Amino acid sequence: MTHFVALHNQLHQQLRVDTTLVESLGAANNMVPVVLSEFLRLVVQYPIVFTKNSENGNFVCVALLGFEQGENLFWQDNQWQGIYTPLNITRQPFFIGQENGQTLICIDTDSATLHSGQGEAIFDAFGKETNYLNTIKARLAQLLDGETQTHAFIQHLLALNLLEPMALDIRFGNNQQQRVQGLYTINEQRLTQLDPTQLSELQREGYLQPIYTQLASLGQIYSLIQKKNIRLGHGTN
Repeated sequence: MTHFVALHNQLHQQLRVDTTLVESLGAANNMVPVVLSEFLRLVVQYPIVFTKNSENGNFVCVALLGFEQGENLFWQDNQWQGIYTPLNITRQPFFIGQENGQTLICIDTDSATLHSGQGEAIFDAFGKETNYLNTIKARLAQLLDGETQTHAFIQHLLALNLLEPMALDIRFGNNQQQRVQGLYTINEQRLTQLDPTQLSELQREGYLQPIYTQLASLGQIYSLIQKKNIRLGHGTN
């Protein structure tokens, strides 16, 4: 269950966040939305792909964490096994909300990370924002700006017809086969066929780097397969 309310320095002055539990909120996610500013951190471990939002059909950019619903292969031994944890995990239990055209910081008051005794204070004894909350606000701001940038990036890719479905047929170490559907990537052949004007526009918008970063990240699918094989007992640590 989730219960989002606007963060208030009086109503939530006593609340503390157990940051040791934050990453566990993504333990059952097989993918997580990401933004352009994260690409260079993500590429060292995560496959970056595109998929369609199940509610509105719009394309979103995600880091792939597992091959089936509820499978996060980066969650092992009750902790996130990664050099970098995506912003949409580390900003929890805080969210961005809108009210009367204004942007608000909201909190999930039903989150298991919230306590009244232990953890990071959100407000101090005088109701002022703590350094911890300022860190969270910076992450939320990066996500808010990043969502706009990433949406524009995706729209540009679509306008150039650069997105294509991924064919992902996997055989694991125990001979289990799996076809992963609903994922998209950038079509390298079409990319090479763009004319100089189109390429210059991509460069001017700062999109060439994330394009090549996304393509390079697909090599991490093999690392993800290895993680799955280890979980199945058919790999090496």
